[in-house]
Amino acid sequence: GAGLAGARGFFCCRFLSSLLSSPKSDCRLGPGQLAAPRALAVEELPGDDLLNGVKLVVETPEETLFTYQGASVILPCRYHYEPALGSPRRVRIKWWKLSENGAPEKDVLVAIGVRHRSFGDYQGRVHLRQEKEHDVSLEIQDLRLEDYGRYRCEVIDGLEDESGLVELELRGVVFPYQSPNGRYQLNFHEGQQVCAEQGAVVASFEQLFRAWEEGLDWCNAGWLQDATVQYPIMLPRQPCGGPGLAPGVRSYGPRHRRRHRYDVFCFATALKGRVYYLEHPEKLTLTEAKEACQEDDATIAKVGQLFAAWKFHGLDRCDAGWLADGSVRYPVVHPHPNCGPPEPGVRSFGFPDPQSHLYGVYCYRQH
Repeated sequence: GAGLAGARGFFCCRFLSSLLSSPKSDCRLGPGQLAAPRALAVEELPGDDLLNGVKLVVETPEETLFTYQGASVILPCRYHYEPALGSPRRVRIKWWKLSENGAPEKDVLVAIGVRHRSFGDYQGRVHLRQEKEHDVSLEIQDLRLEDYGRYRCEVIDGLEDESGLVELELRGVVFPYQSPNGRYQLNFHEGQQVCAEQGAVVASFEQLFRAWEEGLDWCNAGWLQDATVQYPIMLPRQPCGGPGLAPGVRSYGPRHRRRHRYDVFCFATALKGRVYYLEHPEKLTLTEAKEACQEDDATIAKVGQLFAAWKFHGLDRCDAGWLADGSVRYPVVHPHPNCGPPEPGVRSFGFPDPQSHLYGVYCYRQH
């Protein structure tokens, strides 16, 4: 209808005006109106009546793509016509990231012919592959924690457009995080901050649910990305909702982002570097631990890095060591006597006195 045509006209206008540095005021539309100044771009295409009876088809993968932070990934997207056309047509391509968990929708890239433009945090990190005819796959380089989610690939031919979805997930590990001041001390914004300080982001419900399926059992409630508060239980018991409830992810529902206080569930991805326990002749204070890692051309490891090394690199060490946040932890892949509980996991000694000389240190070195 007119509204749909107006929306498409606005896209053409917005793309060309940004590409040609034209004032955005030229693009304002009234109800049902095409964008007059820039709608001429639609007429530049071969006659749109050629598509009468021809279907535009966009193909994207059904399966979720998995990768890791710092990597490059290709989001596949191809299109074709049914029946096939005898001559090529110039189309417009738009990639954007869908809104999720309260985060706004983000434009990623728009292109027409060889001209293209990327936006925001994606500038300099994305481009279209276009190695084969009708291939408009998007390559994202130097992936960041916030890049995971659902992306839409839209192909626009005149007034015809079709699109497909690509879901991107980063391989990672969910871990609960508690303030040095004790249980339930973090509002939502403070939860975001402490996760970022540990090389992580606040986990989504899907990530927490997947961690629960893999065995995560934690009785303290924590913030998730959508500002709900939940916790995963494998073994129902009295302090955790009672033994009569089935295993699952328990929810307190949405909570006030500033007033309410809980722990937080963070999500860290697989590492490009290496976490290791520094062999040192003496036990160290927290300050000495940081200096010792620097002398070894490394930095003291963050909590998220230690969890990722435990999960993805099999780091297995029964030695307690300092981490960047002032906590002391150690990773166990193969439980054995005198090394804590019988389950694999990252053990914690909490936040000891920073001046104590009882612990070693875990360092992180980039490849």
